[in-house]
Amino acid sequence: CSGTDLPGAAHPREMNVPTCFDVTIDNGVAHLRLNRPDELNTMTPAFWTELPTIVREIDAQASARAIVISSTGRHFCAGMDLSVFTGGSGLATNGGATEVGRQRSHLFMMVQQLQDSFTALEQARMPVLAAVQGGAIGGAVDMICAADMRYASADAFFCIQEINIGMTADVGTLQRLPKLIPEGVARELAYTGDRMSAQRALEVGLVNQVFEDHDALVSGVLDIAGRIATRSPLAIWGTKEMINFTRDHSVADALKYMAGWQSGMFQPTDMLEEFAAKGERRDPSFDELPTRPDGI
Repeated sequence: CSGTDLPGAAHPREMNVPTCFDVTIDNGVAHLRLNRPDELNTMTPAFWTELPTIVREIDAQASARAIVISSTGRHFCAGMDLSVFTGGSGLATNGGATEVGRQRSHLFMMVQQLQDSFTALEQARMPVLAAVQGGAIGGAVDMICAADMRYASADAFFCIQEINIGMTADVGTLQRLPKLIPEGVARELAYTGDRMSAQRALEVGLVNQVFEDHDALVSGVLDIAGRIATRSPLAIWGTKEMINFTRDHSVADALKYMAGWQSGMFQPTDMLEEFAAKGERRDPSFDELPTRPDGI
C-alpha cells in the first residue's frame, strides 16, 4: 500500500508516508483510503499510529474541512491484525516488564493507546465520514462508531467480532454504539456476535444512507463531505463540539457550555459572508480554521 504527503497545509510538518492509507486532499475534503485489500485491510501495528497521526495532522494544519474514510477491496476492514498480538511489537512485548503487575500496567496503557487512535476522530475539529463496503468487523466497528456519520454499500455488514473469539470489545464499540442505536440492539449484537446487514443498520440508525455499490458509496459520501466543506469551518467546529459535549452531559450543562462557546467564538463575519454570497448568487468564501499550536 502507499500514501501521499498531506497537501494544502499552511505550515507543513514532517510526516512519514503512511503504509496503510492513501491520503488525498481536494476542495477541502481529505480522503483517507484503507489500502491493504489483499489482507482485508486488517489493522496492523502501523495502522494504530498512522490513523491518528494523519487525522491529527489534518486537524492541526486545518488542511481540510471534512474527512472521509473509505476502503478498498472486498471488505472495509476485518479488524485487528494478529501481528498486533505477536512478534516484537504490540501487545506481546509487555513493555519489557517481567513482574506481573507491571506487565498488566503495560496492557492497561496499550489498550488506552488503541482507544486514543479512534478518539482522534472525535477530537478533530472537522467532521469525519465513514464509507463502509463489505464487512466492518471487530475493530472496524470501534473505528466507525467514532466517526460523525456512517454510510454503507448494499453489501455491507457489521459485526462485533470480539465476542466470537472469547473477548470483550475494548476499543470503543461498547462505549459509543449504545449512544448511536437502541441499547437493546447494541446489546444483542455485542452478546451474539451476529452480523447486522446494511439495511438493518439503516433501520436502527447506525448508517445514514445505503448506496447501491462501492463506487456509488464513495462518490456519494465525498459529495456529502464536499457540501460540508462549503460551510463556515468555525461554525462546523462549534456544531461538532456541541453535539459531542451534549452526548456526554446533561441538557443544562450542554446549554451552559453552548452559551460560553458562543460568547467567544461567534462572530458575525461568516454570517455576513453567507448572506452576501446568497445575494450575489456565488459560493461563500471563509477563512480557514487557525492551525493548532505546535505540540498540541
